[in-house]
Amino acid sequence: MDTGIVAALIAPGSRAAPGYGRLTPRDRVVDVACVLIAFLFGLIAVGDNDPVPRIGPLPHWLDLTLCIAGALSLLVRRRWPIGLAVLMILASTLVPSVGAAGGLALFNVAVHRRPAVSLSLGAVAMASCMLQFWLYPLSDVPNAYWIAVILTALACLALVAWGIVVRTRRQLMTSLTDRAVRAEAEQQLRVEQGQRLERERIAREMHDALGHRLSLLSIHAGALEFRPDMPTDELSRAAGVIRSSARDCVDDLREIVGVLRSQHTADGPRRGIAELDVLLDESRAAGMRIELETGVELSEVPDTIGRHAYRIVQEGLTNARKHAPHQAVRVLLSGAPGAGLSVEVSNPLVHDVASPGSRVGLIGLAERASLAGGRFEHGATADGEFRLAAWLPWVAYDDGRE
Repeated sequence: MDTGIVAALIAPGSRAAPGYGRLTPRDRVVDVACVLIAFLFGLIAVGDNDPVPRIGPLPHWLDLTLCIAGALSLLVRRRWPIGLAVLMILASTLVPSVGAAGGLALFNVAVHRRPAVSLSLGAVAMASCMLQFWLYPLSDVPNAYWIAVILTALACLALVAWGIVVRTRRQLMTSLTDRAVRAEAEQQLRVEQGQRLERERIAREMHDALGHRLSLLSIHAGALEFRPDMPTDELSRAAGVIRSSARDCVDDLREIVGVLRSQHTADGPRRGIAELDVLLDESRAAGMRIELETGVELSEVPDTIGRHAYRIVQEGLTNARKHAPHQAVRVLLSGAPGAGLSVEVSNPLVHDVASPGSRVGLIGLAERASLAGGRFEHGATADGEFRLAAWLPWVAYDDGRE
């Protein structure tokens, strides 16, 4: 999955919060909603002078203007969250119609600042409401002052708590997004590393094979140079060996062009499909049960695809030994010149073996088969087996030699 899609699926909220960029459509909708809520709640307190405030009634037009100004000030809450909250809380002490704007500003601080800051402002808001209810006395209901103070204090605590919960959720979603992006990047890096290592391994193998064939070609060409009078049949045989070696060199060069070259030295012996019996014997000696079905003569398989087939069988046996220990493994080889070489390794699935693996080996095999012009697939079958299969091109030459 693309990392941009992963980030969008679990995006942590407003991108216009401090530290983010431009406003999104969602942010603009939230802004309009905040302004409307603050204005509508403020209208309830506009002109409410019964009983008469201790500081004297505010003119209706001034009270309405301050209510509108308080609601519109919420549009800058992302840029100056703390300053706006302090201003609105203090202003609500003398002008109750901006109290709703002060509550929303307090909630905004709880969302975007540390809990210690929002709790401190919540305490300031509680002190402000105590002074406000003294300046603007309520009805003659017994204990009306303390009831109003307690209810307002609970509302302030609820706003702060809600803001802290939203902040915690956003931080959690941000953390999950970062982890998902890192995991995706690490997986992509493992895939690229597996492809690069496999290309380097193929290049080393091709380099060794090419050097071997060129040395043979040089030896037979030298024999022709020093013995021009050799019998006709020996001359024809040497010329045939030289032609075959030159053709194999061309095939190896064509394959080397498609892979990366490495400055590292080879790290293991170079084997082909002709040495498959040795590989199977080694695996059987390690306790594996292997059934081989082959419809081709292994010695006739060209080295250029024989090395790939050997590597595919080797990886299949390694996977079976790791993920399905003590299970029977079936190795199938079939094909012919011109039709290609099919390689298949299958074993029963074992679900109780907790060994997921890195899948780098399978990635390398897919890269190897692709570079050779073939196909590679792997996965579970309907019969409850894990199947690893590849098809490699097997060119048919017109001289009778495969």
